[in-house]
Amino acid sequence: MTESNELPETPVAAHEVFTGEALGRAEAFAKLLAGPGVVRGLIGPREVPRIWDRHLLNCAVVAEAVPEGTRLVDIGSGAGLPGLVLAIVRPDITVTLLEPLLRRTNFLGECVAALELDNVEVLRGRAEELARKRTFDIATARAVAPLDRLLAWSMPLLEEGGELLAMKGERAAEELEAAGPQLKAYGARTAELVTVGRGKVEPPTTLVRVVAGRSPVLSGKGTRHRRKR
Repeated sequence: MTESNELPETPVAAHEVFTGEALGRAEAFAKLLAGPGVVRGLIGPREVPRIWDRHLLNCAVVAEAVPEGTRLVDIGSGAGLPGLVLAIVRPDITVTLLEPLLRRTNFLGECVAALELDNVEVLRGRAEELARKRTFDIATARAVAPLDRLLAWSMPLLEEGGELLAMKGERAAEELEAAGPQLKAYGARTAELVTVGRGKVEPPTTLVRVVAGRSPVLSGKGTRHRRKR
């Protein structure tokens, strides 16, 4: 039986999800999470036995919902979940890891260098600070905030037609229903629950997918701002 502080062997499912060079990088990242990640408080020691199934694989299957060649921003990236994992499994996409805390951005930068990932940038900051300065095709988030608050952070970062992919658990449907007013305010085209990773992770990963439209809130603010100038 695996001890509470022991990293388990690479599971069979990882060989299916992480192919080619991605598997070696995923294994290296698992060791970084289990070592420096625990020491620096980015994950708890009790999470080490679950690094593969609860964290790496759970995040990697989100790639099923990410189109080819995507520009992706991972909001509140923390230990790089899911953004860094997606960069590993999908070298065709470019990933911006957006994280406000210095100790976390330092860790992320060290991981990017150690894993030799040339499709990742690490930015220290908040989503509100990046709004209207950069836009992306996809925004991801995991355990960052309730959906209503996450919409306020992510929608200004998305191109029209871009998508928020929020990793949510058993309360996903409840959060989606509660966020109705915010979805309307930000002009979301569609909002739905999506399941990914069937047959690869148990339970499968649940996403709330929101397609961005033209936002009455954002366009209204933008108009007022332009008039002042």
